[in-house]
Amino acid sequence: MADKIGDLLGRLGKGPKGLGTGVKLLALAGAAAFGVQQSLYTVDGGHRAIIFNRIGGVQKDIYSEGLHFRIPWFQYPVIYDIRARPRKISSPTGSKDLQMVNISIRVLSRPISDKLPEIHQSLGQDFDEKVLPSIINEVLKSVVAKFNAAQLITMRQQVSLMIRRDLHERAEDFNIILDDVSITELSFGREYTSAVESKQVAQQEAQRASFVVERALQERQQKIVQAEGEAEAAKMLGEAIGLNPGYLKLRKIKAAGNIGKTISNSSNRVYLGGDTLMLNLNTRDYDD
Repeated sequence: MADKIGDLLGRLGKGPKGLGTGVKLLALAGAAAFGVQQSLYTVDGGHRAIIFNRIGGVQKDIYSEGLHFRIPWFQYPVIYDIRARPRKISSPTGSKDLQMVNISIRVLSRPISDKLPEIHQSLGQDFDEKVLPSIINEVLKSVVAKFNAAQLITMRQQVSLMIRRDLHERAEDFNIILDDVSITELSFGREYTSAVESKQVAQQEAQRASFVVERALQERQQKIVQAEGEAEAAKMLGEAIGLNPGYLKLRKIKAAGNIGKTISNSSNRVYLGGDTLMLNLNTRDYDD
């Protein structure tokens, strides 16, 4: 290999004047371009960079978006994404009344940009994978254990606020910011769900029975009132007839008019006598 390189250099030396110089300049320019390319790095939007020095370790300086310089081989950048990233975690836990609860929450987390050197030294770039599952499970179990199963449903907003507050405090210990914490799922065991459904069915049946009883009482009262009204009407009618016998004749005439009007609308021919119309004046009891 060395012989071949020496032979190539010998041929270049025997070539036209200035060829060797041109090749050397070209090689020097290529080396300079490679050195410049290795000395520069770019930090994209929503990212931050820290520098690891092979002599001094992780540096305290933090570099924002843009083009930056480094010393090749001695320094290399470690780039962190500081944008909020979603993560959903589920945790089965027990309530205050010893009911199994399946709860899932969704968090938006990001690192504190000013603390990136400490995060890199203590946790590394996968800090969220190492921290979030453990602290979320811990907080969920501690908060859910303070409420019974019914309260977890009726006081869901208070439960969510407590979980958010405790998670913020725990995440700050690891230099992590939680922009949002929300409960996405809250369910119970099969036995508890069946018991709740049976209770609801029993309550509905009790309400239905109460409604039936109430309706029967109302119908009874309605019949009583109707009977009292009919009795009062009969009493008043009897008193009216006793005081004025002509009242009964007036009722007969009115009834005869209604009968005649009904028969006249019929398509069949019908002959009505005075007896049928209750207007036979020759009968002895007409005036009674």
